Amino acid sequence: MARDRQNGPENGYQLPFEKEINGLRRQIEAFEAKQAETGHSYSAEIRQLRATYVSLLRNTYQNLTAWQIVQVARHPARPQACDYIERIVRDFVEIHGDRRFADDKAVRCGFGRIGLGAEKIMLLAHHKGKNTKDKIACNFGCAHPEGYRKALRAMKLAEKYRLPVVTLIDTAGAFPGIGSEERGVAESIARNMMEMGRLRTPIVCVVIGEGGSGGAMGIGVGDRVAIMEFAYYSVISPEGCASILWRTGEKAPEAAEAMKITARALKGLEVVDDIIPEPLGGAHRNPAEAAGNLEHYVVRTLRELDRIEIDQLLKHRYERWRRMGKVRNSQLQAAQARK
Repeated sequence: MARDRQNGPENGYQLPFEKEINGLRRQIEAFEAKQAETGHSYSAEIRQLRATYVSLLRNTYQNLTAWQIVQVARHPARPQACDYIERIVRDFVEIHGDRRFADDKAVRCGFGRIGLGAEKIMLLAHHKGKNTKDKIACNFGCAHPEGYRKALRAMKLAEKYRLPVVTLIDTAGAFPGIGSEERGVAESIARNMMEMGRLRTPIVCVVIGEGGSGGAMGIGVGDRVAIMEFAYYSVISPEGCASILWRTGEKAPEAAEAMKITARALKGLEVVDDIIPEPLGGAHRNPAEAAGNLEHYVVRTLRELDRIEIDQLLKHRYERWRRMGKVRNSQLQAAQARK
């Protein structure tokens, strides 16, 4: 049995709700090791344990709570944008700097090809970092204004060369520190949203992990917005919401449920257009399959958008984002009717 990437001894990380699953995996590994050591066949026992393991894994991940999905989205072994770039983007040529202040490593931008090299794209992505040094260098994926200005520079290049834009969103939010505020992080996000709304080239946005607040929106306005099955998309983190409403972060599970931040809930509210399926047990268990699913969706969607005349595409994009308030409006109308 192939060792699960996130729960093997080499990682040591265990999600709180996976104790029984990991116990079964360890039993299977013990039987496999004993079989290899003694030469005695334990195939019947291994086969039965594997069937139980798969059944339990499927049942668990089909019934995750909103808070458990947040935990999966934050899993240390979950594929990041750099993993997807390595697997599905060919000839990636990165661009650096906003030509004003600095090069923000929390946002990666560059030219590349996707879909066996057939589709030329401009890729924008949040980068959280893999090891401690990398995470500190890119501020754990929380971008400064120069990161969003670099992204805008890249989008303008895409428009100039008639390349579609693909964005991979994975951030807890934009960095709210003093320097970031002094250099205009709110303005840079707002400007990106405005410019993406009228950029004359197709835009596909995918939330691959965390989709946090304005940090996500800074590269999140597009013709199609998709989300990975076990990612989340939210105006604030569950902990932040809980600390405001209940004065304690311990209420984060209740906040996650109330905010409707999961892929299924967001699809029902028409905040996202599509859900990209993940491998059994999450993308961290099989990054290659997750990357294949992502690539298939992006290529298919780009080809659909390419058939739409650009003025019509911009009209549809505008209408899509104008519809975002309809749930709230219906609630207000119902409240006014009761009065």
